[in-house]
Amino acid sequence: MSKLKVPSLQHLARNWRNDPQQIKRLLVGLVENGPTFNYNALFSAVRDMLIFRQPYTEIAEGIRRGIKRADVRDNLLGVLPLVRDYFDEVNPAFVQAVERRYYPVGRGLMVPFDPPLIYGEGGRVHFPWFSFWRTNPLAGERLSLFVSVVEDVLLQDPDFEEADFVILDFSAPKFDRPRDLRVIEADDVPRFRNDESRNAIGICGRLFPCPGRTRKYCNSPRRREACP
Repeated sequence: MSKLKVPSLQHLARNWRNDPQQIKRLLVGLVENGPTFNYNALFSAVRDMLIFRQPYTEIAEGIRRGIKRADVRDNLLGVLPLVRDYFDEVNPAFVQAVERRYYPVGRGLMVPFDPPLIYGEGGRVHFPWFSFWRTNPLAGERLSLFVSVVEDVLLQDPDFEEADFVILDFSAPKFDRPRDLRVIEADDVPRFRNDESRNAIGICGRLFPCPGRTRKYCNSPRRREACP
């Protein structure tokens, strides 16, 4: 009996499709075969660069020593130079941590929205969203859905109302190519209308009417009466 848990709004948008049953298969697959590592070391690296101005060589050495899995270590070190290049000329007036928020998708299913930070520079508040996936980054309708939902969350928070929202996409253009950084200005991404984004997200919630349970749970004979 697996509990349905979507790691982030970005994962939810990535797995969204026009076919509800395909969404269901993808989300159940995400529960059964979830991520085996995370990018927390890179988020820490960004904070160390911006807040403490820690030298790049020290940050890279910390990852080499601290990450035991060779494939994960190489993956992180492949992204780190791009992170450095983007923030090399940034001199923030402040850097502020952001509390985790939750976006309601369905009954009993709350998806975390966990921005790492915002910072101020040049009289503006900047909100970078980091997409460290090497392959299959958000694009097209799924990118539009993500930006629309994030904007819906941001409008509820005065700290974000005037923030410059950018997506930093660190994916590789092709499977056999190295990573590259693509800076996506959220203002340039076509939006879903409010009703369209709510309907799209609502599909996910309706697929799992039992609070937080996957298909196996809902198909249990003992539970069918509780699964409208």
